[in-house]
Amino acid sequence: MRLCVIPARGGSKRIPHKNIKDFCGMPLIAYSIKNALNSAIFDDVIVSTDDEKIAEVAVKYGAKVPFLREAKLSDDFATSSDVVRDAIVKMGDEFSEICCLYATAPLLTPDILVQAYAQFKAVSCEFLFSATEFSFAIQRAFKLDENSYVKMFHPEFENVRSQDLERAYHDAGQFYFGKRKAWLDNKAMFAPYSRAFVLPRNLVCDIDTPDDFEFAKKLFMINHQS
Repeated sequence: MRLCVIPARGGSKRIPHKNIKDFCGMPLIAYSIKNALNSAIFDDVIVSTDDEKIAEVAVKYGAKVPFLREAKLSDDFATSSDVVRDAIVKMGDEFSEICCLYATAPLLTPDILVQAYAQFKAVSCEFLFSATEFSFAIQRAFKLDENSYVKMFHPEFENVRSQDLERAYHDAGQFYFGKRKAWLDNKAMFAPYSRAFVLPRNLVCDIDTPDDFEFAKKLFMINHQS
């Protein structure tokens, strides 16, 4: 059986009540709930939260909230993997495949989840997670010293054409499919036994600040123009 876990704590500091803040007509978390349900690939879709208001909104949009998360899993030091492991243990032994779907992923669609799950099943891997390509050549990255002078991390690439540099990718922070044992064993996500499902840049946006929130809304509206 397949379980979708949507972590959504109540203590967002930079955007108060972020997970249930209105986003183009619905609470932000509602998009992840509806996408998970409409994908029809999960036997259960649950929200792991410590907040009763978030729980109320989650249930309204069709998710289950079988428990309220304890405080130690809702502070600034608890990881998403900690939350997923807690949910797996609480939900019992019947789930063999678990997806951690972030509440801050309104740019996804049900079809993307379907495609990602199909890839997860088709290849041999412990995890499959969303990723996207860096929009610039990371080989040309530099740092500033204490006097603001520039020092390249890799000066050997300074005069190499960008099209000749190897492509690089980063975690898109949208979803993570994994096998039960891999989650419970707390295996590292970014390892050779994991695969990446690459998303285009217009479907990826971190939502950590008020500016991020507004930018994500603009992306959403552009993506949904008829």
